Amino acid sequence: MTRFIQGSDRNQVALLPECLDDFIAEDNTARVVDAFIGELDMEALGFEGAMPAATGRPSYHPSVLLKEYLYGYLNRIQSSRRLERECQPNVELMWLTGRLAPDFKTIADFRRDNGKGICNVCRRFMLLCRELKLFTQAVVAIDGSKFKAVNDRERNDTPGKVERPERELEESIQRYLDALETADRTQPM
Repeated sequence: MTRFIQGSDRNQVALLPECLDDFIAEDNTARVVDAFIGELDMEALGFEGAMPAATGRPSYHPSVLLKEYLYGYLNRIQSSRRLERECQPNVELMWLTGRLAPDFKTIADFRRDNGKGICNVCRRFMLLCRELKLFTQAVVAIDGSKFKAVNDRERNDTPGKVERPERELEESIQRYLDALETADRTQPM
């Protein structure tokens, strides 16, 4: 095996430990998730436990668990058990959570207890993406042709039609949260 690229010896001790930040590229989505959630006011969005209790065992900050959920959403990881397993080998999640690895029950309870806050964050994230023009829209090009104009009820905008996309967004968020709940209940121990 002399003509192959060789990996380093697993038992070799490094003189200087590698920085976890070096493994995450500058354009990685984990950095976007970290920056977005770092700017949120967790208490104002409705998250329980944003202010730590004076007594008892310390808990995870809601932003850590929210980062985990948003990362799971972007990478199609819906189950809290799979999120727990991903915290160990996944370098992006290690970087994002500061090498914290909450158990699946903590993750599931966070989602169950903070549904309103998660909905608020999802709504804010979607609005941010729209403001940054990250969603594509259909573009119509006209080459000088003449078209007959029709302004019937289906083709004009009313206040109800303007509010419909926001209502559909909230319904979509609720469907996703319901799918997460179903995945947690149906996945075997």
